[in-house]
Amino acid sequence: MQTVVVLSFSDLSRDPRVNRQIRFLSEAYEVVAVGLADPGVPGVDFVPVELRRRTTVAKLADGTRLLARRFESFYWRQHHIAQTLERLAGVRADVIVANEIDALPVALRIGGACGARVIFDAHEYSPLELEDRLVFRLFFRRYREYLCRTYIPRVDGMMTVCESIAEAYERDTGVRPVVVFNAPDYEELEPVVRGSEDRTIRLVHHGGAHPSRKLENMIEMMRHLDGRFRLDFLLVPGPGGYLDALKRRAAGDERIRFLEPVPMRELPRFLNAYDVGVYILPPNSFNARFALPNKLFEYIQARLAVAVSPSPEMARVVREAGCGVVSRDFTAEAMAEALRSLDREQIEAYKRRSHEAARELSAERSRTTVLELVDRAIQRGLDHEAQARISR
Repeated sequence: MQTVVVLSFSDLSRDPRVNRQIRFLSEAYEVVAVGLADPGVPGVDFVPVELRRRTTVAKLADGTRLLARRFESFYWRQHHIAQTLERLAGVRADVIVANEIDALPVALRIGGACGARVIFDAHEYSPLELEDRLVFRLFFRRYREYLCRTYIPRVDGMMTVCESIAEAYERDTGVRPVVVFNAPDYEELEPVVRGSEDRTIRLVHHGGAHPSRKLENMIEMMRHLDGRFRLDFLLVPGPGGYLDALKRRAAGDERIRFLEPVPMRELPRFLNAYDVGVYILPPNSFNARFALPNKLFEYIQARLAVAVSPSPEMARVVREAGCGVVSRDFTAEAMAEALRSLDREQIEAYKRRSHEAARELSAERSRTTVLELVDRAIQRGLDHEAQARISR
C-alpha cells in the first residue's frame, strides 16, 4: 500500500480541513501525519513538531533577513522547519500533502530526497493572509509572494478553498488549483420544525474570536432587532482578550449568550436546534472578501437557514442553494434588516433548502476530489519510474 505524508504546522485534532484530509486519505493509503498535535485518526502514525517561541534577538535577526529579502535564509533557519527535516529524514513516501505555504518548501525538499510527489493545499490566499496588519505588510507579504512564486510551480497538484482564490493563484503562479470546500461530513439530520405560535428566532454564530472578524457587529445587530430574536455565540478564545471584550460589550442584553465551544465533529448536531446561522464578515482583507469558511457549510449541514453578508463566495453558495438571505452591505443595520424580513414560514422554507443541499455541500464531494488528486500524483510517479526503467 502506498504511503501519504500529510504535513501541517497546526493542531491536527482541531484543524477541520486537515483532519478531514487525513481521514479521507487513511481510507485508501498508509498515512503519516506531521503537525503540532495528534489528529486522533485510527491507524494513522503521528510525527510531532513544535513551534518554538523566539527570543527578541532572534526576532530582530529574522526581521533583518526579511527586510533584506534573504527569504531562503529566513525560511530554513526556523526551528520547526529544521525539526521537520530531521524527523522525516529517511521517510519513505509516495506523496506528501503540504498544507499552507509554510509547509511547501520543506515538503518539496523531503519529496526530492525520497522520490515522493508533492501536493499543495494552499487553504486561503497566502500573500495577503494578514494584510490588515502592518507587521505582515512590512515583513511578510513579499516573503509569502516569493515562496508562492518560487515553489508552487514545482508541485504535482494543488487545492484551495474557493474559485476566487484559485483564480488568484493561477494568475500569480500559472498553476490552477482544484477547489475543495471546507465542508463537514454529511449528517443524517432533519430540519427542526417549530409551530407558528413559536415566535422566538434562535440565531447562532460559532468560530474563533479574532478581532479582525469584527464580531461586535453581530452584537450591534441585536440592537436593531426586536424581542423575537436571540443570539448565541460559541467562540474559541483568540488573542488579546478579545472574547472578554465582546462579553463586556454584550453585557445587559439578556438575548445574547456566550456558550462553551463544541468539538468540531459534534457541531452540526448541536447547531440543529437553532433557526438561523449568522455571519457578518467585513471585507478588510483579500481572504475575508472571498471567504468561504467552515461555518457556512456547518450551518447548512445543521439544516439551518443562513444569513450572511455579501461576501461573493458565501453569497454565491447561499443564493445557489436558496437556503437563506444575503444582507445588502456589511453593516449591522443591513443584517438586522435582512433578518427582520424573515417570518417563521420563510425560515422553515430555508431550512428545507439547506436539507436538500446538505449532501452536495458535504465532505463527500471534497473526499472524491482529494483522493483523485492523490491518485493522479501516484500514477504519474509510477509512470515516471516505468519510463526511467525503460530508458536504462
